[in-house]
Amino acid sequence: MTLLLAFSVVLLVGVLISGLAHRSVLSTAVLFLLAGFVLGEGVTGVVRLRPGDELVTVLAELALFSVLFTDGQRVGLRDLATAWRLPGRALLLGMPLTFVITAGLGAAVAGLPWPEALLVAAVLAPTDPVFAAAIVGREEVPGRLRHLLNVESGLNDGLALPVVLVLLAVVGGPDVEYAALAGELGLGLVIGVAVPLVAVALLRSRFTATTSTYESLTSVAVGLIVLSLAELTHANLFLAAFAAGITVATLAPELRDSFHEFGELVTELLKLLAILVFGALISPVFLGEIPALGYLFAVLSLVVARPVAIALSFLGSHLPWQEQAAVAWFGPKGFASVVYGLIVLDSGAQRADEMFHLVALAVVLSILAHSSSDVPIAHYFARRRGRERRLDDDRATLESDDLPAASFTGLPAGEHEVRREQRR
Repeated sequence: MTLLLAFSVVLLVGVLISGLAHRSVLSTAVLFLLAGFVLGEGVTGVVRLRPGDELVTVLAELALFSVLFTDGQRVGLRDLATAWRLPGRALLLGMPLTFVITAGLGAAVAGLPWPEALLVAAVLAPTDPVFAAAIVGREEVPGRLRHLLNVESGLNDGLALPVVLVLLAVVGGPDVEYAALAGELGLGLVIGVAVPLVAVALLRSRFTATTSTYESLTSVAVGLIVLSLAELTHANLFLAAFAAGITVATLAPELRDSFHEFGELVTELLKLLAILVFGALISPVFLGEIPALGYLFAVLSLVVARPVAIALSFLGSHLPWQEQAAVAWFGPKGFASVVYGLIVLDSGAQRADEMFHLVALAVVLSILAHSSSDVPIAHYFARRRGRERRLDDDRATLESDDLPAASFTGLPAGEHEVRREQRR
Protein backbone atom coordinates (compact mmCIF):
# COMPACT_ATOMS: atom_id res chain seq x y z
CA MET A 1 0.00 0.00 0.00
CA THR A 2 2.96 2.32 0.54
CA LEU A 3 3.84 2.04 -3.14
CA LEU A 4 0.22 2.73 -4.12
CA LEU A 5 0.05 5.80 -1.88
CA ALA A 6 3.35 7.13 -3.21
CA PHE A 7 2.25 6.58 -6.80
CA SER A 8 -1.11 8.26 -6.17
CA VAL A 9 0.47 11.36 -4.66
CA VAL A 10 3.03 11.69 -7.46
CA LEU A 11 0.24 11.09 -10.00
CA LEU A 12 -1.74 13.99 -8.54
CA VAL A 13 1.32 16.21 -8.82
CA GLY A 14 1.74 15.03 -12.40
CA VAL A 15 -1.86 15.94 -13.19
CA LEU A 16 -1.39 19.41 -11.72
CA ILE A 17 1.66 20.15 -13.87
CA SER A 18 0.52 18.29 -16.99
CA GLY A 19 -0.52 21.47 -18.77
CA LEU A 20 2.94 22.95 -18.31
CA ALA A 21 4.58 19.65 -19.30
CA HIS A 22 2.49 19.54 -22.48
CA ARG A 23 4.07 22.73 -23.78
CA SER A 24 7.57 22.75 -22.25
CA VAL A 25 10.63 20.63 -21.54
CA LEU A 26 9.14 19.66 -18.19
CA SER A 27 8.27 15.96 -18.47
CA THR A 28 5.94 13.83 -16.38
CA ALA A 29 8.15 10.81 -17.12
CA VAL A 30 11.13 12.62 -15.60
CA LEU A 31 8.98 13.64 -12.63
CA PHE A 32 8.11 10.01 -11.87
CA LEU A 33 11.69 8.85 -12.41
CA LEU A 34 13.03 11.44 -9.97
CA ALA A 35 10.21 10.75 -7.50
CA GLY A 36 11.06 7.04 -7.58
CA PHE A 37 14.73 7.89 -7.02
CA VAL A 38 13.90 10.04 -3.98
CA LEU A 39 11.37 7.56 -2.55
CA GLY A 40 13.61 4.56 -3.14
CA GLU A 41 15.54 2.63 -0.57
CA GLY A 42 18.77 4.45 -1.33
CA VAL A 43 17.43 7.89 -0.35
CA THR A 44 14.31 8.01 1.86
CA GLY A 45 13.39 4.32 1.93
CA VAL A 46 9.65 4.95 1.44
CA VAL A 47 9.52 2.46 -1.44
CA ARG A 48 11.69 -0.60 -0.83
CA LEU A 49 12.35 -2.51 -4.02
CA ARG A 50 15.29 -4.42 -5.47
CA PRO A 51 16.03 -5.35 -9.10
CA GLY A 52 15.35 -9.04 -8.40
CA ASP A 53 11.83 -8.42 -7.03
CA GLU A 54 9.08 -10.00 -9.14
CA LEU A 55 6.98 -6.82 -8.95
CA VAL A 56 9.64 -4.92 -10.89
CA THR A 57 9.68 -7.40 -13.77
CA VAL A 58 5.89 -7.79 -13.88
CA LEU A 59 5.27 -4.04 -14.01
CA ALA A 60 7.87 -3.51 -16.74
CA GLU A 61 6.36 -6.34 -18.82
CA LEU A 62 2.79 -5.07 -18.35
CA ALA A 63 3.78 -1.53 -19.28
CA LEU A 64 5.58 -2.73 -22.42
CA PHE A 65 2.67 -5.00 -23.39
CA SER A 66 0.18 -2.15 -23.03
CA VAL A 67 2.38 0.24 -25.02
CA LEU A 68 2.82 -2.22 -27.88
CA PHE A 69 -0.85 -3.23 -27.99
CA THR A 70 -1.99 0.40 -28.04
CA ASP A 71 0.63 1.51 -30.56
CA GLY A 72 -0.12 -1.47 -32.78
CA GLN A 73 -3.67 -0.19 -33.15
CA ARG A 74 -2.33 2.95 -34.76
CA VAL A 75 -1.00 0.86 -37.66
CA GLY A 76 -3.11 -1.39 -39.89
CA LEU A 77 -1.79 -3.83 -42.48
CA ARG A 78 -2.75 -1.43 -45.26
CA ASP A 79 -0.62 1.26 -43.63
CA LEU A 80 2.30 -1.17 -43.36
CA ALA A 81 1.92 -2.30 -46.97
CA THR A 82 1.85 1.24 -48.35
CA ALA A 83 4.49 2.76 -46.06
CA TRP A 84 7.00 0.04 -45.24
CA ARG A 85 10.04 1.50 -46.98
CA LEU A 86 11.15 3.89 -44.19
CA PRO A 87 10.45 1.60 -41.20
CA GLY A 88 12.24 -1.14 -43.15
CA ARG A 89 15.36 1.00 -43.37
CA ALA A 90 15.25 1.66 -39.62
CA LEU A 91 14.74 -2.02 -38.75
CA LEU A 92 16.84 -3.85 -41.34
CA LEU A 93 19.72 -1.37 -41.59
CA GLY A 94 19.50 1.03 -38.65
CA MET A 95 18.99 -1.54 -35.91
CA PRO A 96 21.93 -3.83 -36.88
CA LEU A 97 24.23 -0.81 -37.33
CA THR A 98 23.18 0.58 -33.93
CA PHE A 99 23.87 -2.83 -32.43
CA VAL A 100 27.38 -3.00 -33.93
CA ILE A 101 28.31 0.57 -32.97
CA THR A 102 27.00 0.16 -29.41
CA ALA A 103 28.92 -3.09 -29.02
CA GLY A 104 32.08 -1.37 -30.25
CA LEU A 105 31.57 1.38 -27.67
CA GLY A 106 31.00 -1.22 -24.97
CA ALA A 107 34.30 -2.91 -25.76
CA ALA A 108 36.37 0.21 -26.43
CA VAL A 109 34.95 2.59 -23.81
CA ALA A 110 33.35 0.49 -21.06
CA GLY A 111 36.05 -2.18 -21.24
CA LEU A 112 33.66 -5.11 -21.64
CA PRO A 113 34.81 -8.32 -23.33
CA TRP A 114 33.29 -8.62 -26.79
CA PRO A 115 30.60 -11.21 -25.88
CA GLU A 116 29.37 -9.03 -22.98
CA ALA A 117 29.59 -5.89 -25.13
CA LEU A 118 27.44 -7.55 -27.78
CA LEU A 119 24.92 -8.60 -25.13
CA VAL A 120 24.61 -5.08 -23.71
CA ALA A 121 24.20 -3.75 -27.25
CA ALA A 122 21.38 -6.24 -27.91
CA VAL A 123 19.62 -5.26 -24.67
CA LEU A 124 19.82 -1.58 -25.64
CA ALA A 125 18.82 -2.15 -29.27
CA PRO A 126 15.00 -1.86 -28.86
CA THR A 127 13.43 1.59 -28.88
CA ASP A 128 10.40 2.70 -26.90
CA PRO A 129 7.89 5.30 -28.23
CA VAL A 130 6.66 6.02 -24.69
CA PHE A 131 9.54 8.39 -24.09
CA ALA A 132 8.89 10.28 -27.32
CA ALA A 133 5.15 10.58 -26.77
CA ALA A 134 4.88 14.11 -28.16
CA ILE A 135 6.49 12.93 -31.40
CA VAL A 136 4.43 9.79 -32.04
CA GLY A 137 1.16 11.10 -30.64
CA ARG A 138 0.66 14.59 -32.05
CA GLU A 139 -1.01 15.29 -35.36
CA GLU A 140 1.23 18.26 -36.16
CA VAL A 141 4.20 15.91 -36.47
CA PRO A 142 4.48 14.46 -40.02
CA GLY A 143 2.53 11.24 -40.30
CA ARG A 144 5.36 9.31 -41.96
CA LEU A 145 7.64 10.16 -39.03
CA ARG A 146 5.09 8.97 -36.46
CA HIS A 147 4.42 5.84 -38.51
CA LEU A 148 8.13 5.09 -38.85
CA LEU A 149 8.86 5.36 -35.12
CA ASN A 150 5.74 3.39 -34.14
CA VAL A 151 6.40 0.48 -36.47
CA GLU A 152 10.11 0.36 -35.65
CA SER A 153 9.56 0.34 -31.89
CA GLY A 154 6.78 -2.21 -32.16
CA LEU A 155 8.85 -4.77 -34.04
CA ASN A 156 12.36 -4.30 -32.71
CA ASP A 157 11.51 -5.69 -29.24
CA GLY A 158 10.72 -9.10 -30.70
CA LEU A 159 13.70 -8.97 -33.05
CA ALA A 160 16.12 -8.19 -30.21
CA LEU A 161 14.94 -10.89 -27.80
CA PRO A 162 16.40 -13.93 -29.66
CA VAL A 163 19.75 -12.16 -29.95
CA VAL A 164 19.70 -11.35 -26.22
CA LEU A 165 18.98 -14.96 -25.26
CA VAL A 166 21.61 -16.42 -27.60
CA LEU A 167 24.30 -14.03 -26.37
CA LEU A 168 23.25 -14.68 -22.79
CA ALA A 169 24.04 -18.36 -23.32
CA VAL A 170 27.41 -17.41 -24.82
CA VAL A 171 28.45 -15.38 -21.72
CA GLY A 172 27.49 -18.12 -19.29
CA GLY A 173 23.75 -17.79 -18.83
CA PRO A 174 21.11 -20.49 -19.43
CA ASP A 175 21.47 -22.55 -22.59
CA VAL A 176 19.14 -21.66 -25.44
CA GLU A 177 17.06 -24.16 -27.38
CA TYR A 178 16.78 -22.53 -30.76
CA ALA A 179 13.75 -24.50 -31.87
CA ALA A 180 11.90 -23.55 -28.69
CA LEU A 181 12.87 -19.90 -29.16
CA ALA A 182 11.60 -19.88 -32.73
CA GLY A 183 8.41 -21.56 -31.51
CA GLU A 184 7.87 -18.83 -28.91
CA LEU A 185 8.20 -16.10 -31.52
CA GLY A 186 5.92 -17.90 -33.98
CA LEU A 187 3.34 -18.68 -31.31
CA GLY A 188 3.32 -15.07 -30.19
CA LEU A 189 2.53 -14.00 -33.74
CA VAL A 190 -0.21 -16.64 -34.08
CA ILE A 191 -1.89 -15.64 -30.80
CA GLY A 192 -1.66 -11.96 -31.69
CA VAL A 193 -3.47 -12.55 -34.99
CA ALA A 194 -5.87 -15.36 -34.05
CA VAL A 195 -7.45 -13.86 -30.93
CA PRO A 196 -8.60 -10.58 -32.57
CA LEU A 197 -9.69 -12.52 -35.64
CA VAL A 198 -12.00 -14.77 -33.59
CA ALA A 199 -13.24 -11.87 -31.45
CA VAL A 200 -14.19 -9.72 -34.45
CA ALA A 201 -15.88 -12.69 -36.17
CA LEU A 202 -17.98 -13.36 -33.06
CA LEU A 203 -18.79 -9.68 -32.67
CA ARG A 204 -20.15 -9.52 -36.22
CA SER A 205 -21.94 -12.85 -36.09
CA ARG A 206 -25.71 -12.86 -36.41
CA PHE A 207 -25.85 -15.14 -33.39
CA THR A 208 -24.50 -12.49 -31.00
CA ALA A 209 -25.90 -9.17 -29.84
CA THR A 210 -23.93 -6.44 -28.06
CA THR A 211 -24.61 -2.96 -26.80
CA SER A 212 -22.39 -0.07 -27.84
CA THR A 213 -20.97 0.18 -24.31
CA TYR A 214 -19.86 -3.43 -24.20
CA GLU A 215 -18.71 -3.42 -27.81
CA SER A 216 -16.16 -0.75 -26.88
CA LEU A 217 -14.69 -3.22 -24.37
CA THR A 218 -13.84 -5.70 -27.12
CA SER A 219 -10.27 -4.44 -27.42
CA VAL A 220 -9.84 -4.71 -23.65
CA ALA A 221 -11.01 -8.33 -23.73
CA VAL A 222 -8.76 -9.10 -26.71
CA GLY A 223 -5.74 -7.59 -24.97
CA LEU A 224 -6.33 -9.53 -21.76
CA ILE A 225 -6.84 -12.82 -23.62
CA VAL A 226 -3.66 -12.30 -25.64
CA LEU A 227 -1.73 -11.43 -22.47
CA SER A 228 -3.04 -14.50 -20.61
CA LEU A 229 -2.50 -16.95 -23.47
CA ALA A 230 1.01 -15.67 -24.12
CA GLU A 231 1.93 -16.08 -20.47
CA LEU A 232 0.38 -19.56 -20.22
CA THR A 233 2.01 -20.85 -23.40
CA HIS A 234 5.33 -18.99 -22.97
CA ALA A 235 4.78 -17.29 -26.31
CA ASN A 236 6.62 -14.05 -27.06
CA LEU A 237 4.52 -11.55 -25.15
CA PHE A 238 5.68 -8.44 -26.97
CA LEU A 239 5.31 -9.74 -30.51
CA ALA A 240 1.82 -11.00 -29.59
CA ALA A 241 0.85 -7.57 -28.24
CA PHE A 242 1.93 -5.63 -31.33
CA ALA A 243 0.47 -8.21 -33.74
CA ALA A 244 -2.87 -8.08 -31.87
CA GLY A 245 -2.96 -4.30 -32.07
CA ILE A 246 -2.27 -4.32 -35.81
CA THR A 247 -4.91 -7.02 -36.38
CA VAL A 248 -7.57 -5.05 -34.50
CA ALA A 249 -6.73 -1.90 -36.49
CA THR A 250 -6.91 -3.85 -39.76
CA LEU A 251 -10.10 -5.85 -39.17
CA ALA A 252 -12.15 -3.41 -37.10
CA PRO A 253 -11.03 0.24 -37.18
CA GLU A 254 -14.17 1.15 -35.22
CA LEU A 255 -12.94 -0.93 -32.26
CA ARG A 256 -9.61 0.85 -32.40
CA ASP A 257 -11.35 4.22 -32.34
CA SER A 258 -13.56 3.30 -29.39
CA PHE A 259 -10.60 1.90 -27.46
CA HIS A 260 -8.24 4.77 -28.17
CA GLU A 261 -8.97 7.06 -25.22
CA PHE A 262 -9.28 4.26 -22.66
CA GLY A 263 -6.19 2.50 -23.99
CA GLU A 264 -4.13 5.66 -23.82
CA LEU A 265 -5.13 6.20 -20.18
CA VAL A 266 -4.34 2.62 -19.11
CA THR A 267 -1.01 2.72 -20.93
CA GLU A 268 -0.11 6.05 -19.34
CA LEU A 269 -0.90 4.75 -15.84
CA LEU A 270 1.15 1.59 -16.29
CA LYS A 271 3.98 3.54 -17.85
CA LEU A 272 4.18 6.05 -15.00
CA LEU A 273 3.97 3.34 -12.33
CA ALA A 274 6.73 1.34 -14.01
CA ILE A 275 8.92 4.45 -14.27
CA LEU A 276 8.37 5.19 -10.57
CA VAL A 277 9.36 1.63 -9.65
CA PHE A 278 12.39 1.73 -11.95
CA GLY A 279 13.46 5.04 -10.40
CA ALA A 280 13.28 3.43 -6.96
CA LEU A 281 15.95 0.94 -8.05
CA ILE A 282 18.41 3.70 -8.96
CA SER A 283 20.04 4.77 -5.70
CA PRO A 284 23.10 7.00 -5.14
CA VAL A 285 25.01 3.85 -4.22
CA PHE A 286 23.90 2.19 -7.47
CA LEU A 287 25.07 5.18 -9.52
CA GLY A 288 28.30 5.39 -7.55
CA GLU A 289 29.18 1.80 -8.47
CA ILE A 290 29.41 2.75 -12.16
CA PRO A 291 32.89 3.98 -13.24
CA ALA A 292 33.38 7.17 -15.21
CA LEU A 293 33.92 5.22 -18.43
CA GLY A 294 30.54 3.57 -17.86
CA TYR A 295 28.92 7.02 -17.88
CA LEU A 296 30.80 7.91 -21.05
CA PHE A 297 29.58 4.69 -22.69
CA ALA A 298 25.95 5.43 -21.73
CA VAL A 299 26.15 8.94 -23.18
CA LEU A 300 27.82 7.80 -26.40
CA SER A 301 25.27 4.99 -26.83
CA LEU A 302 22.59 7.70 -27.09
CA VAL A 303 24.33 10.53 -28.96
CA VAL A 304 26.58 8.54 -31.30
CA ALA A 305 25.38 4.97 -31.90
CA ARG A 306 21.86 5.55 -33.21
CA PRO A 307 22.45 8.93 -34.94
CA VAL A 308 25.36 7.50 -36.95
CA ALA A 309 23.45 4.30 -37.75
CA ILE A 310 20.34 6.18 -38.90
CA ALA A 311 22.38 8.64 -40.97
CA LEU A 312 23.94 5.73 -42.84
CA SER A 313 20.66 3.82 -43.14
CA PHE A 314 18.73 6.72 -44.65
CA LEU A 315 21.24 7.73 -47.30
CA GLY A 316 19.30 8.24 -50.52
CA SER A 317 15.92 7.98 -48.79
CA HIS A 318 14.85 11.54 -49.75
CA LEU A 319 13.46 11.99 -46.25
CA PRO A 320 13.81 15.68 -45.25
CA TRP A 321 16.83 16.28 -43.04
CA GLN A 322 14.64 17.56 -40.19
CA GLU A 323 12.75 14.27 -40.06
CA GLN A 324 15.95 12.25 -40.42
CA ALA A 325 17.39 14.14 -37.45
CA ALA A 326 14.27 13.38 -35.40
CA VAL A 327 14.49 9.68 -36.25
CA ALA A 328 18.20 9.66 -35.40
CA TRP A 329 17.63 11.28 -32.02
CA PHE A 330 14.45 9.53 -30.94
CA GLY A 331 15.66 6.03 -30.30
CA PRO A 332 14.75 6.11 -26.59
CA LYS A 333 15.60 3.13 -24.41
CA GLY A 334 12.70 1.96 -22.29
CA PHE A 335 10.77 -0.94 -20.84
CA ALA A 336 12.09 -3.58 -23.25
CA SER A 337 15.66 -2.75 -22.26
CA VAL A 338 14.65 -2.84 -18.57
CA VAL A 339 12.99 -6.25 -18.99
CA TYR A 340 15.92 -7.69 -20.95
CA GLY A 341 18.38 -6.13 -18.49
CA LEU A 342 16.57 -7.86 -15.62
CA ILE A 343 16.80 -11.15 -17.53
CA VAL A 344 20.56 -10.63 -17.77
CA LEU A 345 20.77 -9.77 -14.06
CA ASP A 346 18.93 -12.96 -13.09
CA SER A 347 20.95 -15.15 -15.46
CA GLY A 348 23.88 -15.81 -13.17
CA ALA A 349 26.37 -14.74 -15.86
CA GLN A 350 29.77 -13.72 -14.53
CA ARG A 351 29.46 -9.98 -15.27
CA ALA A 352 25.67 -9.78 -15.07
CA ASP A 353 25.63 -7.06 -12.39
CA GLU A 354 28.06 -4.85 -14.32
CA MET A 355 26.02 -5.21 -17.51
CA PHE A 356 22.77 -4.39 -15.71
CA HIS A 357 24.33 -1.25 -14.25
CA LEU A 358 25.30 -0.04 -17.73
CA VAL A 359 21.87 -0.83 -19.16
CA ALA A 360 20.04 0.87 -16.28
CA LEU A 361 22.20 3.98 -16.58
CA ALA A 362 21.56 4.20 -20.33
CA VAL A 363 17.80 3.90 -19.74
CA VAL A 364 17.88 6.61 -17.05
CA LEU A 365 19.80 9.02 -19.29
CA SER A 366 17.47 8.20 -22.18
CA ILE A 367 14.36 8.99 -20.12
CA LEU A 368 15.88 12.29 -19.00
CA ALA A 369 17.03 13.28 -22.49
CA HIS A 370 14.25 12.04 -24.76
CA SER A 371 11.28 12.80 -22.50
CA SER A 372 12.51 16.39 -22.11
CA SER A 373 13.13 17.04 -25.80
CA ASP A 374 10.06 15.58 -27.51
CA VAL A 375 7.77 18.57 -26.82
CA PRO A 376 10.17 21.25 -28.19
CA ILE A 377 10.78 19.18 -31.32
CA ALA A 378 7.03 18.59 -31.75
CA HIS A 379 6.55 22.36 -31.48
CA TYR A 380 9.20 22.83 -34.17
CA PHE A 381 7.25 20.56 -36.53
CA ALA A 382 4.04 22.42 -35.64
CA ARG A 383 5.63 25.76 -36.59
CA ARG A 384 7.04 24.22 -39.77
CA ARG A 385 3.64 22.86 -40.69
CA GLY A 386 2.09 26.27 -40.05
CA ARG A 387 4.61 27.95 -42.37
CA GLU A 388 3.91 25.39 -45.09
CA ARG A 389 0.18 25.98 -44.81
CA ARG A 390 0.66 29.74 -45.12
CA LEU A 391 2.81 29.22 -48.21
CA ASP A 392 0.12 26.97 -49.68
CA ASP A 393 -2.51 29.61 -48.97
CA ASP A 394 -0.38 32.30 -50.62
CA ARG A 395 0.20 30.07 -53.61
CA ALA A 396 -3.53 29.36 -53.92
CA THR A 397 -4.24 33.10 -53.73
CA LEU A 398 -1.78 33.81 -56.51
CA GLU A 399 -3.18 31.07 -58.73
CA SER A 400 -6.73 32.35 -58.25
CA ASP A 401 -5.76 35.89 -59.26
CA ASP A 402 -6.18 37.01 -62.89
CA LEU A 403 -2.42 37.54 -63.14
CA PRO A 404 -0.65 34.20 -63.76
CA ALA A 405 1.24 32.92 -60.77
CA ALA A 406 4.32 32.43 -62.95
CA SER A 407 4.55 36.24 -63.26
CA PHE A 408 5.45 36.47 -59.59
CA THR A 409 8.33 34.02 -59.75
CA GLY A 410 11.43 35.45 -58.07
CA LEU A 411 9.71 38.61 -56.74
CA PRO A 412 10.66 39.87 -53.28
CA ALA A 413 8.23 39.39 -50.42
CA GLY A 414 5.30 41.82 -50.80
CA GLU A 415 6.18 42.82 -54.37
CA HIS A 416 3.47 40.58 -55.81
CA GLU A 417 0.86 42.85 -54.14
CA VAL A 418 2.25 45.84 -56.02
CA ARG A 419 2.16 43.94 -59.31
CA ARG A 420 -1.42 42.89 -58.63
CA GLU A 421 -2.47 46.51 -58.13
CA GLN A 422 -0.69 47.54 -61.33
CA ARG A 423 -2.48 44.77 -63.21
CA ARG A 424 -5.83 46.02 -61.98
